[in-house]
Amino acid sequence: MTFREPAVLLGLALLPVAMLAYAAMQSRRRREARAFGNPALMPNIVTGRPGWRRHLPALLLLFALAALIFAVARPQRSVAAPQRAATVVLVNDVSGSMRADDVDPNRLTAAVDAAKTLADKTPDNFRLGLVTFSDFAEQVVAPTTDRGAVTSALERMRADGGTAMGDGLARGLQSAQTPVPTADGRGTRKLPAIIVLLADGKNTLGSNDPLEVARQAKAAKIPVYTIALGTDSGEVVQQDAFGFVQRIPVPPDKATLRDIARITGGRSFEAVSSDDAEDIYSRIGTRLTSKPEKREVTVAFAGGALVLLLAGGAFSLSWFGRLPA
Repeated sequence: MTFREPAVLLGLALLPVAMLAYAAMQSRRRREARAFGNPALMPNIVTGRPGWRRHLPALLLLFALAALIFAVARPQRSVAAPQRAATVVLVNDVSGSMRADDVDPNRLTAAVDAAKTLADKTPDNFRLGLVTFSDFAEQVVAPTTDRGAVTSALERMRADGGTAMGDGLARGLQSAQTPVPTADGRGTRKLPAIIVLLADGKNTLGSNDPLEVARQAKAAKIPVYTIALGTDSGEVVQQDAFGFVQRIPVPPDKATLRDIARITGGRSFEAVSSDDAEDIYSRIGTRLTSKPEKREVTVAFAGGALVLLLAGGAFSLSWFGRLPA
């Protein structure tokens, strides 16, 4: 829980003062009672004592004061509010290492199927874009609500070349910040956005450092969700110009992807199977349907204070025939 006016909470320091004042008042009453009566005769005069009940109205009054202080501080709590519109940019690795078959049937096919799952889970009013990278980065589909365009582009992806991850992320960040027309058509605005980066190898090409681009995304308040696809034992089999077969290890760069997610405030995932990849994209899609939003709960505290005040007054009138003092 947070507060819009946290300085008001300093008023809670008054509560111990009120407790001390109440204790001093009770001590004074006892002294005055002893001054005008013989303590030895009191049991014969007063047959019953209120005991703990005499302190209950004052205690309820103290709790009511605390609740009122919290109410004036305007407390807030986070709730999941429906997300009305947003931009989601898929940044997909299509380098040659995506041909590795350690993920059944191969990494690229698993990535395509998983991205289709995300497209299905994403609300219809969300704009979905697609950026691919290998030797260079390319925006294949600008952010759009047309899911058919994204699905068709995913099916056309082919794996070849190196890994310009930094350039791909930079292109995705640019795409995520693309303004869209306002509802009245008189201007443009930027939608809340996230980037989903799927990669299976180290950054080997390009002019952009992935971590530097991540810091730019953080400054733009665009979280990056990263997915490290493949196993540490993944290999690509290829034939060189002389006909010799080479087996090239292509483990995913999990450390860099974790750092990108951490810097931007996103989350990092690891997928070692096609089912893993689809499950991760499904979870991300579900997460996008709502966003945390702060809402004031002042009324609850004010209402609680009123109930406590009424209860204290009712007990005092019922037991002692007067309001608490």
